[in-house]
Amino acid sequence: MSENIGYIRVSTADQNTERQLLNVELDNSFTDKCSGKDTNRPALKQLIEYAREGDIIHCHDISRMARNTEDLLRLVKQFIEQGISLKFHKEHLEFTGEGNPMQQLMLTMLGGIYQFERAMILERQREGIAIAKQKGKYKGKPVDVALHEKIRLKYAEGLNKMQIAKSIGCARATVYKALVES
Repeated sequence: MSENIGYIRVSTADQNTERQLLNVELDNSFTDKCSGKDTNRPALKQLIEYAREGDIIHCHDISRMARNTEDLLRLVKQFIEQGISLKFHKEHLEFTGEGNPMQQLMLTMLGGIYQFERAMILERQREGIAIAKQKGKYKGKPVDVALHEKIRLKYAEGLNKMQIAKSIGCARATVYKALVES
């Protein structure tokens, strides 16, 4: 029996997910609270494993599925090839596997726009940080002294940087920063 499955994504843990798919009747839903910069998201991975032929995946808008055109096109193709339909509510686009050149064009164009939008946000963020640094107002994130000490201990035990990051559950950049500061 086919299911209506929702995929919801917000960029940060404190954002509200309720407005996405508010009046859509779903049998199940998967929610990520992280960036859409890539497909390395826990709920998206669960959705890919869970969805079956005949299911319909509902997504508020294209940017919730992916902020990268290549990832977006690959995900849509992957679902379609498995007989899973996708419905993007905001854009009124539905992909069922039937070849529709206009919908494919819209998907590609909108995916490109969302990717561009993310790049512009990051550029403005970098510019703002640079200006704040020049004015001496930007100090960066506060250092988690306990975490850095734990990283240095694991490094002293012989773990490599990747192993440390995985075992502690932090980014490799955090590991590098902790080791540079020691």
